[in-house]
Amino acid sequence: MKKFLQRIKALFKRIFKRSVSNSQQLSPLINTRLETYIPTVSPRWESGLVLVCSQCANEQLGSTASEDLENWLKSRLKFEGLWGDFRVVSTSCLGVCPRMGITVVLVSNESHGNSPCLIVNPRSDRELLYSYIKQNKD
Repeated sequence: MKKFLQRIKALFKRIFKRSVSNSQQLSPLINTRLETYIPTVSPRWESGLVLVCSQCANEQLGSTASEDLENWLKSRLKFEGLWGDFRVVSTSCLGVCPRMGITVVLVSNESHGNSPCLIVNPRSDRELLYSYIKQNKD
């Protein structure tokens, strides 16, 4: 019976590997008895993911401040031809909750888990924030 289960497991692995496209890699998920795999892809925005907290603006500066900052960053990145390398995403509370300003986190491959968490004024710090983001270009 044990050999039969091993053969079935090997057959499922071969079938699954064939069904996954060549551009995707397989990451093991170990929490089940039979090994299962979750496909992963390399995103276009490998240089950085800019997370803009939407809750900071709601609490302090008015509901559109973080949305305005997010839209400004997107426009600027598109204008400079960096939109595919970077992605700007609105997120809910990041747990920093500054008294004034908006929390922005820049996640990149270069940060190795130490992503900088910035508190920015959505109006006066735009150019400084953009310069900081651009420095993280591969």
